[in-house]
Amino acid sequence: MAIASEIATTPPDGRSRAKHAYVTLREEIISAEIAPGTLLREDELMQRLGVGRTPVREAIQQLEHDGFVMVIPRRGTLVSEINITSLTGIYEVRVHLEAWEARLAAERVTDGERVEATKLLAEFDALDPNVSAETLLALDRRIHRFVYACGKNTHLAETLDHYHNLSLRILHVAMKRYPSLTPTLDHVVHDQRLLLNAVIRGDGPAAEQAAREHVLTFERAIREVI
Repeated sequence: MAIASEIATTPPDGRSRAKHAYVTLREEIISAEIAPGTLLREDELMQRLGVGRTPVREAIQQLEHDGFVMVIPRRGTLVSEINITSLTGIYEVRVHLEAWEARLAAERVTDGERVEATKLLAEFDALDPNVSAETLLALDRRIHRFVYACGKNTHLAETLDHYHNLSLRILHVAMKRYPSLTPTLDHVVHDQRLLLNAVIRGDGPAAEQAAREHVLTFERAIREVI
């Protein structure tokens, strides 16, 4: 599901309000709009998000479960810090699961999904050379989610989406500190073009290799500066 559709509206029932609060806060944390170490105050979140205390608390519980915040007794809720241990653990998972998922995607892709992959490639071709990092990373994220869906394994897709969110947060925080880490159009297009073309061809080994290299390239770049 695209993020835009996740946060575009706030339906009236309590569960949807909690989901809205969760997704909104998660995206702000991923993008480093809310920095690591920030103290999250319930009253402020209620006012800003336009929801009650219960949805905010449910959102915080989910964020804690996902590793984005830490609830510290007598101190409050803090956005989790990022360190080299976090980087290592996340990328150790991603490099193997992303490669496996890409192979499954190439093996299980449907004709309709091949058409969608071709449209994603066309979006790359239409990008302005001076495209913003935000737009580029948003398209990159859509491609990851598309490949996850092509693999036809919901459990694996949900796991990978979670770890991709965690690694995106690391990238955004690192980019703010070290602008040289900002992904370039040529780099992202090269990696994802290889992946999408392999999926379209049904070439499992090539898709697996492309996905592995895409993850490792970012991991190596961030590790050099963290």
